[in-house]
Amino acid sequence: MKITRIETIWFEALPAAEWQKQNPKARQALPNNLWVRIHTDTGLSGIGETYYLPRAVASIVHDVYAPLLIGRDPRDIENHWQNMFALTNFCGVMGAEMRAISALDVALWDLLGQIAGLPIYTMLGGRSRDRIRVYNTCVGSGRHAGDLDAWLTGKAGELAEDLLKQGITAMKIWPFDQFGTGLGGPGNERGDTMVWGAKTAAGTRGLGISNDDLRAGVAIVEDIRRAVGDRMQIAIEGHCRWDLPSSVKIARALEPLDVMWLEEIMPPDNVDAFVRLKAETTVPICQSERVFTRFGFRPWIEKAATDIVMMDLSWGGGLTEGRKVAAMADTAMLPFTCHDTIGPVALWAATHMMINAPNGLIMEIVRGYVDGWYDDVVEDRIQVIEGNLVLPDKPGLGTKLREDLFTRPNARIERTTEESLKVW
Repeated sequence: MKITRIETIWFEALPAAEWQKQNPKARQALPNNLWVRIHTDTGLSGIGETYYLPRAVASIVHDVYAPLLIGRDPRDIENHWQNMFALTNFCGVMGAEMRAISALDVALWDLLGQIAGLPIYTMLGGRSRDRIRVYNTCVGSGRHAGDLDAWLTGKAGELAEDLLKQGITAMKIWPFDQFGTGLGGPGNERGDTMVWGAKTAAGTRGLGISNDDLRAGVAIVEDIRRAVGDRMQIAIEGHCRWDLPSSVKIARALEPLDVMWLEEIMPPDNVDAFVRLKAETTVPICQSERVFTRFGFRPWIEKAATDIVMMDLSWGGGLTEGRKVAAMADTAMLPFTCHDTIGPVALWAATHMMINAPNGLIMEIVRGYVDGWYDDVVEDRIQVIEGNLVLPDKPGLGTKLREDLFTRPNARIERTTEESLKVW
């Protein structure tokens, strides 16, 4: 059995006005993503996905990794991971290179499951549970386009009540971002920056938060507590927008509200800063998707800099690394969770990981994505039943890319085959 062809597909962004005309209630998400498909001489193919810089990642897939994979046995997943990592780590690997490894790795696990006729969670060692509880990251999209505006405009409590009706008992918001420093430059520090027709959550590090802004952010959380009490768990996303003193101030202000965790309140560039933060607050600290591979997570676990270990499988090392990071966290008696505001293939892969991991805590979704644009990409909708993700007993991931994805006018498809490699 051997790999015979590798495909990538990504989408050119449409002008914002054209997109809004065609999709008045949906953000333009597709141009951020890259999908890969690995074909074999048996007729089976596996799929993977990653997020951010799709053109750059596609180049790495075809120019660097395809020659290492094509002609080889797809079942040798650990060896493939080590080979790809070793080659690009020669020059530094924690960027588009790791995103490419991650997408290819998930595709190889999808193939392995199909070859064996078993779900990925079984290939990983079997189930620790038959479902995983979800929390909703409150982005607005699709038929839930109002979710973001709701909690930003005084209706956080109403949003929490609506989520509870759906059986979702945990939610994530980012109430302090609005007071941080954006990318607008001098004179427009709090201005919004648009990327592909949507406001980016990125910003520089805020050097202090005023008492008025702190109270305004906390008031959003208080609104949820007033409306639904402790029936809703509340995670606070920080998007790496604050310095250490501000982070301490925010964390202490949140302590009476019993939040589920405080996530990425500072950039992950200094682990010791988080050690200091943990010493100053009782709020659980979650760290998170900007840390790549087991090597990246090691100091966070060894220095007790985090209470919850969160990984993004689609850019932090795939399932091969994910199970190692989960095991490291488990050794330290820490819960493990996966990040996902990425795409449908990433969500399916992460759910397999969370069904398997003994320390799997909870899984992130965006309900507007699951009920919306994810249906444009994969053949099957992942099931959310009473606030839990449930996977079918199907081989591999359990879903496939829609064939019409490859025929859309703004699709950019590249293929590397055994024949094309002979040109080299």
